[in-house]
Amino acid sequence: MTIFTKKQAWIHALRLRTLPLALSSIFMGSFIAYQKSGFRWSVLIMAAITTTLLQILSNLANDYGDSINGADHEGRQGPIRAVQSGLIKPVEMKVAVILFSILSLFSGLFLLYLALEDIYLFLLFLGIGISAIIAAIAYTSGKRPYGYAGLGDISVFLFFGCVGVMGTYYLHTLSFDPTLWLPAAAIGLLSTAVLNINNIRDIQSDKAAGKLSIPVRIGKKAAENYHWGLIISALVLLLLFVIIEHAYGALAYLLMAPSILKTGWAVAKFEAPEKLDPYLKVMAMSTLFCVLFFGIGWLIF
Repeated sequence: MTIFTKKQAWIHALRLRTLPLALSSIFMGSFIAYQKSGFRWSVLIMAAITTTLLQILSNLANDYGDSINGADHEGRQGPIRAVQSGLIKPVEMKVAVILFSILSLFSGLFLLYLALEDIYLFLLFLGIGISAIIAAIAYTSGKRPYGYAGLGDISVFLFFGCVGVMGTYYLHTLSFDPTLWLPAAAIGLLSTAVLNINNIRDIQSDKAAGKLSIPVRIGKKAAENYHWGLIISALVLLLLFVIIEHAYGALAYLLMAPSILKTGWAVAKFEAPEKLDPYLKVMAMSTLFCVLFFGIGWLIF
């Protein structure tokens, strides 16, 4: 995509195509809470808003951090970044990062105000929320960005999966169900698969910039096998949850299995980086629709 104006640069920096993935964990936790008779619309709405703000924060911080640390150099593959385009100055992006950090914090505080009465639980979830803000910023920004050490996959698994699904469920129901680990881990694995596609696409430019992502560390072939492991494990974990809960209507999620598995074949046949880029959207949207089919199928059948 060619960026001609500052407005286009800001819209591009938001990376709207990543937002469906961010909402997947919120919807999964909410669907399960509904089945357990603990659903609250206020929690769903505010959790969705907070997660969207956090995802935008992460995107802006990633744009800023990679530009400052050299990952967004001229040889980088994939779409051009906003700061990299020269239309947005680093200091302007930094201000945007601060703004969305504040918005995320206040949105999260309002969510917790609506959902929790116990002060200790409030403080616990506040700590988790602040950790999410720090994780969003520190992925590629700061003196020691953890994304450059290959730890991004762990962060995505935890926050997009475990924290997103189980945290949302708890805010709805004020209870915990051990079987939640299965769908939470599944969404975490699918979200990590999105990051893995991104990192395989950028493997050469990341290597040149000293960004030691998982594909850079283990090599392309092993990263392909890693991707297969992520998506197949996720589908199996959802199946186990369906069997344990006797939620057979939720098997509708398997309608998205071909689309999810298609990304595995795309990664295996990866040659030119620009040919892999469309599968980022395919993987993200497949994850969202997997959750929607799972939840709606469970509700109907």
